[in-house]
Amino acid sequence: MLEDEKQYIKGAKAGNKEAFGALYDHYLPKIYRFIFLKVSSAAEAEDLTHEVFLSAWQNLHRYRYEGFPFSSWLYQIAKNATIDFYRTSKKHIQIENVNEELIKINATYPEKLDTTLELEKLKKIITLLKPDYQDVLIMKFVDDLSHEEIAAALNKSEGAVRLIQHRALKELKSIYDGTITHEA
Repeated sequence: MLEDEKQYIKGAKAGNKEAFGALYDHYLPKIYRFIFLKVSSAAEAEDLTHEVFLSAWQNLHRYRYEGFPFSSWLYQIAKNATIDFYRTSKKHIQIENVNEELIKINATYPEKLDTTLELEKLKKIITLLKPDYQDVLIMKFVDDLSHEEIAAALNKSEGAVRLIQHRALKELKSIYDGTITHEA
């Protein structure tokens, strides 16, 4: 969470562009990475990220602090923008083209994944998961959000997020194991 985030939000709501700029600078990389992993085209990710922050600026008066960081609200906007993108474009993700540096998994989480998945296979397999599964895994293991933050971003309970995460990891492992069997 951004230090003095509430002050920046208050300033931005009052029309202070520099305050919103501080929020933008802080959250841009995470929101871009989240979107990029969903669309995998840098140009489309940049456009959608721009739309997310434009929408956030235009609708800042609607934002209400409810105990969650500002990023939860931005992730909601990003998730909706990504859904709208796919509804209108019907393009397929080409995850093979994803830059590995953008999706490095936090070094503290491999043991939590309950398996050691190779990054290349993970990039291909994650696109086979349901969108909710993708969202939770990216927010948790790539963006390092807490279950509470993910729940706020997805409008779900923390228990539901934990359940989705469990099912997503189980399905991810199942698909991964199936690819090993087919490759052998």
